[in-house]
Amino acid sequence: MGIFDKIFGKKEQKESLDQGLQKTKEGFFDKITKAIAGKSTVDEDVLDDLENALVSADVGVDTTVKIIDGIEKRVARDKYINTSELNRILKEEIQSVLVDAPDDTSYVNYELPSGHKPHVILVVGVNGAGKTTTIGKLAHNFSLAGKSVLLGAADTFRAAAVDQLNIWSERTNVAIVKHAMGSDPSAVAFDAVQSAVAKQMDVVIIDTAGRLHNKVHLMDELNKIKRSINKVLPDAPHEVMLVLDGSTGQNALEQARHFTATTDVSALTITKLDGTAKGGVVLAIADQFKIPVKFIGVGEKATDLLVFDKKEFVESLFGGVK
Repeated sequence: MGIFDKIFGKKEQKESLDQGLQKTKEGFFDKITKAIAGKSTVDEDVLDDLENALVSADVGVDTTVKIIDGIEKRVARDKYINTSELNRILKEEIQSVLVDAPDDTSYVNYELPSGHKPHVILVVGVNGAGKTTTIGKLAHNFSLAGKSVLLGAADTFRAAAVDQLNIWSERTNVAIVKHAMGSDPSAVAFDAVQSAVAKQMDVVIIDTAGRLHNKVHLMDELNKIKRSINKVLPDAPHEVMLVLDGSTGQNALEQARHFTATTDVSALTITKLDGTAKGGVVLAIADQFKIPVKFIGVGEKATDLLVFDKKEFVESLFGGVK
């Protein structure tokens, strides 16, 4: 059992996940309950209503089609499926869709992948997705797990971002490298990685300006940041993490498409799932992108940034549902 697990046991993490998915679960299963009201068997009307329930939970059209196809095949094979069995079958079909989603255990209990020190994480995403807050929570949790952390404040366009990162640095007692507002972000990234190497830190987390996916020059700048990091560590960054706001539903999917087409994203973090009924977007993203979802945000506390486990996610979504 890791240090993180000792401080925040499985029970607490499970409770956070259950609470964070409550709105999604309620909205989703309310629709399913209405879909099967007064019916004893799963027919075409029930499947149509179920399809609508999945789409409105932001599971996404492509992923919904896969799930409905799987249920239709079972209905055709078994001829008669009782509506009371629908939740179990739906859970199994969602699990089967997620079987192909990348499995990644690199950060379980906030451990770090072996083979390089420091481990460099470059964090990207649009303004408002919860990028800087996610970095602060990562710093807090890595620190609790006994790792030495350094933050790089390379969002030099927004004073609030640097201030926010500074507060997290003080709160979690981790080092920070920052330059004057408006200075070259790639210089901040270079100094941060160089400092971490000199001090033999375990992990460097670098914030970047909130990039709208249609701003080509900002994407170019991201590549410039990567090149500056390469000058210190040729194999870094080891992770390019895209932060997406789960409460925006299908917009999060669109952002993921644009970012992954423009830069080498290796990990996804989906935030703000606790305030939305659109948590199904996690299923859509995990299914459609061959990039692992590594963290999900299900609450305000730092410990509510959970390492994503697709099996536990489905269990929480269906927990207590008969």
